[in-house]
Amino acid sequence: MKRCGWVKENNPLYIAYHDNEWGRPVKNEQSLFELLCLESYQAGLSWETILNKRSAFQKAFHGYDVQVVAQMSDSELESLLHNPAIIRHRAKIFATRQNARAFLKVQEEYGTFADYLWSWVKFTPIDNHVKDYREVPNKTSLSEKLSKDLKKRGFTFVGPVCVYSYLQAAGLVNDHELDCFCKGNSHE
Repeated sequence: MKRCGWVKENNPLYIAYHDNEWGRPVKNEQSLFELLCLESYQAGLSWETILNKRSAFQKAFHGYDVQVVAQMSDSELESLLHNPAIIRHRAKIFATRQNARAFLKVQEEYGTFADYLWSWVKFTPIDNHVKDYREVPNKTSLSEKLSKDLKKRGFTFVGPVCVYSYLQAAGLVNDHELDCFCKGNSHE
């Protein structure tokens, strides 16, 4: 099977992520929150590092139950700084709670975070025709506008590069390479 050129073929987590998740439209609130958090953790790190620590992050942040994460205490977040199974970056750990709180405010305003997010692409994935993943920009005017809006709403670690990766991961943008077996399978 031909996969996108960025996939680390020696890492089963990477392969499974690409084959089963990346680029598939996500509407589930908990999944959208988790992906947003994972993308924020990646800033300055490799995606492989994040995938390798994903299950530990899930445990540390209560399965990304946004209500629970929003209520985490400072002491609970501080204790995570001693957990070697996750990335112990204070600002990123505290951003998880901040982003949960901002996520809940968006849900209050729009009914669901999915409705807010998907409205940015008129509820239809943007299907790019990527021949080589190295041609894909790391940010776009859409990710810049969405990043600005998320920041205005209180989100942190949501720069335009992070946001573009998030749009790809959550399937709002389909950047699978044309010859990747997932290209035609990534829509609902």
